[in-house]
Amino acid sequence: MTMDVYKEWLGIPEGPRPPDHYQLLRLIQFEDNIEKVRKNYKKLNAHVRKYATGQYSNQSQSLLNELAKAMLCLTDEELKQEYDRGLGRVVDDRDESGRRPMTSYLQDEGLITSDQAREVKAHAERTGLSVRDAIVQLKMVDQETAAKAFASEVGRSYVDLADLVPENAAMDMVPKNVVRRHNCLPLFIDENDIVVACADEPDSELEDEIRLRFGKPIRPVIASGKSINQAIATNYAEGLRKEAAEPVKAAGKAKSTANHAVVQSKPKAEVLTDDEIAQRRQLGMIFMCWSLVIPTLLDVFVLWDLVWKKVLPRALFFLEWVPLSTLAIGLPLAFMFYNTHVKAKK
Repeated sequence: MTMDVYKEWLGIPEGPRPPDHYQLLRLIQFEDNIEKVRKNYKKLNAHVRKYATGQYSNQSQSLLNELAKAMLCLTDEELKQEYDRGLGRVVDDRDESGRRPMTSYLQDEGLITSDQAREVKAHAERTGLSVRDAIVQLKMVDQETAAKAFASEVGRSYVDLADLVPENAAMDMVPKNVVRRHNCLPLFIDENDIVVACADEPDSELEDEIRLRFGKPIRPVIASGKSINQAIATNYAEGLRKEAAEPVKAAGKAKSTANHAVVQSKPKAEVLTDDEIAQRRQLGMIFMCWSLVIPTLLDVFVLWDLVWKKVLPRALFFLEWVPLSTLAIGLPLAFMFYNTHVKAKK
């Protein structure tokens, strides 16, 4: 009969074998005191070493290894959190503001492992991306799930824009160039504030913009950047709504006059997203290619016999191999598309 070393050497009552790390190190369940963990390990390690020679040397070495692994797990913060979760512990790792990291939220939801959480953090540090962008780039979760986790981290509400219809009264007050620039979408005019869907925490510029336009503070909620861009494309389509004028910003005391005229700023040029710029450049390259190819084909198969051969003197017939239409029409068109599309900036 095999001896139960856990019971005989460590005094652990009969039960599941092998016992969990806390039972093995004779600790209370979910002990968080690292020094207590190390102290118990050191004492038990010394005790088990007494059996390191003789007939129980193999059992002793195996148990020493188990003790060491348990101690290393319970003294590593991230490994301990993962282990405790496996034992059913609800790990509350919120900071002083009551917020919890994105990776912790996703681990609790069973969407990523602790190894993946470490991989995300390392990738974010290496590339300079935010944790949210890094986890989406690594394709561990989709943008909507990442937005939910980010909302948990910053202590904001999450909103799925596919489930609601924004108020026209709210969107009419904020022009397209503003929502594009800040990647946001006005949703509702509430009694005390303006509810705005944002991909990130709003900066002071957006807060001031909303306060000046509505006379109320912003109440941000979190949505994915992709859903915001789609909602902007739908709700700010060309000709769908009239652009609101720029708000008047106070710049100190104005001189008092009988008739004071307020000069409105010119509306800013439309701000394009990176995807729109890339799409425009691709179209420009296609237009440039066709503006060269089509005149060349016309010259070779149509225009030389019908036009150029009749117009040009015989001495210039050597120009048969020169794409005259391409030089006269194609090149100017290609240059125009380069300037309007390929070279276009935000």
